[in-house]
Amino acid sequence: MGMEAVNVLIKPASGLCNMRCGYCFYEDVSNSRARKSYGMMAPETAEALVRRLFEQPSGHVTIAFQGGEPTLAGLDFYRRFTALVRQYNLRNTPVSYSIQTNGYHLDEAWARFFAEHRFLVGISCDGPAREHNELRLDAAGNGTFAAVMRTVRLLAAHRVEYNILCVVTGFTARHGRRIYGFFRQSGFRYLQFIPCLDPLEGPRGGRKYSLTPEKYGIFLRDVFDCWYRDWAAGDYISVRTFDDYVHILCGRAPGTCSSSGVCGQYFVAEADGGIYPCDFFVLDEWRMGNIQEQSFAELSQSPVMGRFLEESRRMSPACQACEYRSVCRGGCRRDRLAEEENRNYFCPAFRNFFAYAMPRLRTVAREELRASHPGSPRGNAPIRF
Repeated sequence: MGMEAVNVLIKPASGLCNMRCGYCFYEDVSNSRARKSYGMMAPETAEALVRRLFEQPSGHVTIAFQGGEPTLAGLDFYRRFTALVRQYNLRNTPVSYSIQTNGYHLDEAWARFFAEHRFLVGISCDGPAREHNELRLDAAGNGTFAAVMRTVRLLAAHRVEYNILCVVTGFTARHGRRIYGFFRQSGFRYLQFIPCLDPLEGPRGGRKYSLTPEKYGIFLRDVFDCWYRDWAAGDYISVRTFDDYVHILCGRAPGTCSSSGVCGQYFVAEADGGIYPCDFFVLDEWRMGNIQEQSFAELSQSPVMGRFLEESRRMSPACQACEYRSVCRGGCRRDRLAEEENRNYFCPAFRNFFAYAMPRLRTVAREELRASHPGSPRGNAPIRF
């Protein structure tokens, strides 16, 4: 029996990167395991991975590339990879490609390749130059805003689909309206705002970039005001978090696991072929096996995967009693680590936001149901960044 769908996030360059972002969560993850980097994915590992993807029937295969910086694997790696997909996809299973990149060092050849193979490209940008350059620096300590904007223009010129991922830090949270306005003015229609993570070990809130619940609540309210204003004027900008909430209120499934309340079943493949259940947990204790030795069907039944999914279902008593439980659903498991009674670190931000925005969210949901179409024109995007 086959699988309904196979979703895999591949790290062809492990945690290697050509930038030095001050808040990089994968740098912290890498430092928390016995082997920090698995280097570049070898051709035989890539072939084993592709072969496993198509050895059993499935309804759809979603392939996302991430890092570190995944483009460091080189364009030839991706050319070989897509050729292997054509070679092994004997059942003509639908395949979707995406890649999350810092956009720092891409050229025409990359843009042509993404256009040819219909990649959805996630570009990391934290707003205008001042906000972006605060923490998104190159190896020499210089800001990368200008390089990222050149890449965006290049993708647009080649009609490559792209969306923007903005990491919300303690610094950028103070400038939500300005950041949203910049993205809107730049013509960016698909936005994802991801709350910044503190390191796995130690108390939260003590870093230069740390995002506190109070600051995150202010950011959500500020951006929501801008988003709702545009929606009311007939100008829909997709903000993934708000899209998710509207979909939930419409009785639909949200597009992200962080809005689902439980972890979804997807696979993260490190450069050595090691498989893990989530990008935030590419740690030794959550290593399920290696794709060169086990199939995805076998890995889906792994006791490690089962334990991971089961632990994600634990909801705190505070969540169970909360009036916003059906919409909030407890948020991302990563933000529930080491918190009292498994409560989300950003719970005060969410409660503050829903109290502020719920009447208008319900208004949007009612209109979407009346129109009988999803709130967001596009529901697919790279998994976790």
